[in-house]
Amino acid sequence: DLSHPLHALDRQVIDGLLAAASPNDNQLVDAARLLNRYDGFPGATDLRDDLERVLRLWNLDRPTLQARTRAIWATGFRPGPGTGAEAVGSGFDTADEAV
Repeated sequence: DLSHPLHALDRQVIDGLLAAASPNDNQLVDAARLLNRYDGFPGATDLRDDLERVLRLWNLDRPTLQARTRAIWATGFRPGPGTGAEAVGSGFDTADEAV
């Protein structure tokens, strides 16, 4: 069983997902990205098991979650504060850099 380098951060996010009775867009996107991150990973079974539990609590399956998150992203969604810097991209923004 391998240990994933983001296990501790992801554990905090997943604990928050488990506490959400009715997920918002950020939580749906977090669940989808973490399911993708740990899909096929040879370890972190606790995280994978809890992500599956999140889907059951939310009454969703993977195809439905994927469809909902694709629709969320199609609206121009970008993760808001509190989702973690690792949510999208590298976190390196050159837009404000002098040319």
